Amino acid sequence: MSGSCRHLRISYTGDMPSRYELLVILGYATQYHADASEAALPDAAAARRLLEERRPDIITRIEARILSVASGKNTAKYLDAALLGTARLGLRHGSFGADFHHYHNEDHVLDLAERRLGRMIEQCGLDAMLPEDWLALVLFSACHDLRQRETKDAAGPVGGNEAASISETFRILDVCGFDRNADRPVFVAMELMIAGSTFDPRLSEASPDTKNLTGGALARSLGLWMDGVKPAWREDQDARRGERLGRMAADIDTANVGEAFNLLGRSALQLAEEQLMRRNVSPEQAESAQQVLNFLSYGQHHYFFDLHRFSSREAERVFGPQKLANSEKVRTTSAALAAYFEKSPATNGRAVMDAFAIFCAAP
Repeated sequence: MSGSCRHLRISYTGDMPSRYELLVILGYATQYHADASEAALPDAAAARRLLEERRPDIITRIEARILSVASGKNTAKYLDAALLGTARLGLRHGSFGADFHHYHNEDHVLDLAERRLGRMIEQCGLDAMLPEDWLALVLFSACHDLRQRETKDAAGPVGGNEAASISETFRILDVCGFDRNADRPVFVAMELMIAGSTFDPRLSEASPDTKNLTGGALARSLGLWMDGVKPAWREDQDARRGERLGRMAADIDTANVGEAFNLLGRSALQLAEEQLMRRNVSPEQAESAQQVLNFLSYGQHHYFFDLHRFSSREAERVFGPQKLANSEKVRTTSAALAAYFEKSPATNGRAVMDAFAIFCAAP
């Protein structure tokens, strides 16, 4: 499949932005304010100090990814922004702070920027897109999940966590030297990419009795929604680029479906444990057993077959074949897990997780 995406290079020659389009499209930048994590890590220098102390490998690995796509461009502010976003996520929801999320943490940034984006680059080729577009996807990897505890919803279909992450990302770009006028394409791309990563939360409620739930990544329908509320977006080259990158970004975010099955299983286990944590339930408690069983059996089947759809041709070409290869294993693992505990109910969620891991490792 090497080189199969090369003809998809983005070009906007001769296309001018709308005369009356706003600086950004959705307007979430001022709706969510800075918190204690932002105060603790106000700039890239503070982020570097934390990472050098706790995870120096992150600096090296993100810098390597950025340099690999930069094609000689000055990337200092991109690196600063990516490191600041990653450090903030690690402090707020990762291993650097007190609210550890098993999936949405600093390692999730590396999953996207390093492994999944790496596959896109390897199979599409660097010349499939402009360097600025690859760099935007690196920034997305670092910033799209900055907030995971928001209680205030945004207007429209964009999630509160995503809207708050957009707002914080703009502040990160500001402090790292991006100019909202000169670098408008970066701001608009980040806004639409993060908005499009909104994923229908009804996934967590999936069970045998809720087969008709719909959802998935907003990126697939973000353009249609904007047609109704911001129709001028289609006249704006920055917005059209951002919407297209948003479909790729959402696919990279959910590309676990198209990775090796052990990685798909690992992400499911991480999300199951994170879900319990957010509900203040320990996996050692008896009440966690059914919650974890629903998530790892019916929930994973529902996510894989009903909710997940590729939003971009590029990602489907890269990750689609492995998703197809995973499909039968998802069916059999989900069914086997449900059948196993139908005979002998689980004592707690940890027992379900352990069994799921064994089923995932089976040939």
